[in-house]
Amino acid sequence: MIEPVVDLDQIPALPGRVVLADVRYYLDGRSGRAAYDGGHLPGAIFVDLHHDLAAPASPAEGRHPLPDAAFFSERMASLGLSDDDTLVAYDDAGGVMAARLVWMLRATGRSAALLDGGLSAYAGKLETSSPRLPRGSFAVRPWPAERLATIDDAASGGSVLIDARPVDRFRGENETLDARPGHIPGARSVPCRDNVDASGRFATSDVLRERFAAAGVTADADVISYCGSGVTACHNLLALERAGFGPGRLYPGSWSQYSHTDRPAEVG
Repeated sequence: MIEPVVDLDQIPALPGRVVLADVRYYLDGRSGRAAYDGGHLPGAIFVDLHHDLAAPASPAEGRHPLPDAAFFSERMASLGLSDDDTLVAYDDAGGVMAARLVWMLRATGRSAALLDGGLSAYAGKLETSSPRLPRGSFAVRPWPAERLATIDDAASGGSVLIDARPVDRFRGENETLDARPGHIPGARSVPCRDNVDASGRFATSDVLRERFAAAGVTADADVISYCGSGVTACHNLLALERAGFGPGRLYPGSWSQYSHTDRPAEVG
């Protein structure tokens, strides 16, 4: 398995055919597709987080549930991705959106990484045409149970539970996306956007290790990562790997599922 984060100059040495994927997505309603059409890395395909990487939203499952494995396989094949490809994904937000695709591929045994620095890592002329890759061969692989956590797992208190949302939403402030404010009792705030600097480049493995250790992560800890809807939580999971820890588990429903229940919540 390749490293979860790669530099632009490492791409030529990656195994197999390398496919670049633009996974820009905006919580404020802007169109990721429009941003892609306005300029993207040469040869990059567009992957729509909402439509390609998630099942329909519902209060019972959250805003971005994991899609059915067969649906995911079909979407990736139709975009031209095959099992033996290496995918490098990026966005313009430090990888916090693109991490969802990278995590999904790595969790099912594929070769995938985030591009360190994202869109801004490329200094050349951006491309506006959309490549059309021939249909790929992408097998249906079930989501591995050992990489996932349920709402009961997240609420049990038996794991190190880390919350990837900005600290104000963790505290219960400025909640505009989900049913109620706060966080799951016992969770530690580890905002994923602090994994990168202002340019979108990742902190070193040593710095990341210190961040996670301060949140109670140890070498043998069972770590569950969540966020608002199971997207940016993947960024923390990739950062955990970069820091030398185990892969951790994703709670896909995250706060967008939990906040629709009558389970206890904490603020502050």
